Amino acid sequence: MPSSTDESLPDRPAGAIPDLRDRLPKLTPRRRAAPAANPLPVPETPNLPPPPEPSTLEFQKPTRRILSPKDHELFLNSSTYKLLLAFVFGLTDSVVDTPVSAIKDSDLSPAVKKLLDILDKVDDVVNRSPPEDQGDSRFGNKGFRDFIDLAAKEHTSWHEELGITPNEAISEVSTYFLQSFGNRTRIDYGSGHELNFMIWLLCLYQLRIITPSDFRALVLRVFTRYLTLMRKIQSTYYLEPAGSHGVWGLDDYQFLPFLFGSSQLLHHPYIRPLSIHQNLILEEYGNDYLYLGQVNFVNSVKNVEGLRWHSPMLDDISSAKSWSKVEAGMRRMFVAEVLKKLPVMQHFLFGSLVPAVEEMSKEEEFGVPSEEEDPEGGEVVVMVDGMRHVHQMNSWGDCCGIKVPSSVAAAQEMKKRMGGGGEGLRRIPFD
Repeated sequence: MPSSTDESLPDRPAGAIPDLRDRLPKLTPRRRAAPAANPLPVPETPNLPPPPEPSTLEFQKPTRRILSPKDHELFLNSSTYKLLLAFVFGLTDSVVDTPVSAIKDSDLSPAVKKLLDILDKVDDVVNRSPPEDQGDSRFGNKGFRDFIDLAAKEHTSWHEELGITPNEAISEVSTYFLQSFGNRTRIDYGSGHELNFMIWLLCLYQLRIITPSDFRALVLRVFTRYLTLMRKIQSTYYLEPAGSHGVWGLDDYQFLPFLFGSSQLLHHPYIRPLSIHQNLILEEYGNDYLYLGQVNFVNSVKNVEGLRWHSPMLDDISSAKSWSKVEAGMRRMFVAEVLKKLPVMQHFLFGSLVPAVEEMSKEEEFGVPSEEEDPEGGEVVVMVDGMRHVHQMNSWGDCCGIKVPSSVAAAQEMKKRMGGGGEGLRRIPFD
């Protein structure tokens, strides 16, 4: 008798291979879980308001007004916060898919050419302010103070060439300019000083000296020139990283090259986030794309090889699938790690061009020294619940970070030693 199995099969010729397709379970692809949504939405770019009427401005020396968490909250809900966001993100949007080489000299406005000339003059001030001989010290060189003092003496004529008058206006605008090169007392530099350079440019927008049509050139020519200048200043005077958490930060000094640079690469046909691990790509395209150029610079000054070891955050970011993911993350980071960080924003300066909210505290009310008068060691008094809280530059925490030697200094000192035939410096892997 035929088996039950044979009875269930359709009629077929003897010896034919049975068709079991209908008996096999259908293979269905597993549904992958949707990726977790980032709890932080990508910050929107507010509309950039027109510059104020000149007749409404009452120029004043910029001062700190964020002296408590309440002051910081007032700032984050102010029109000045939106103005700053609109300006920086407007600059970011202006360079989408645009290499540095796309901007020709003939594309530059007279104002942009004057800005580049000013930065060249600052470069000359560096040449006329040599560093002091401090032996093998990797900490800040006191010659930096001579550089700042000389720049402070000469900057007035530079701002006059931009058409800024009266002297009260120059005093206000130049405060941000001088602060953009680092802190004279602490001999350090960080993202807060880099932000001051953006505020200097914002002031020029508020004074109608530059316009939105200059934005692309401001990033790809003026900011890149500033970046080159800062690398020279850092390597000459061994500026200490301000508030650095060392290896756990994005970069010891800069942030904006990564924001602007990811926008430049947004839809690049073949350079991917993972390409930052390819030295050939960094060398070939580093001058055209700020992101790649900054990674290349970081690699050159760290004394261990591999982003995985000296810059794990950059290494993690390189696993992103697209530059749009990186760029969105950089926008979030600018808001979360710069504008929303009290330790950074407590040094922010307000004047008439970048106004404070009226209800915010004033330095004189609490006897708080000005940013320029910070005591040696970088103590900063901040009011917390009516109590004075002192941030120490040599203390650890979310405050101002640990006092660490400059990685640029370590690289420079090693080059000196090796050039002289001596033994190289002992490595500090995570500085």
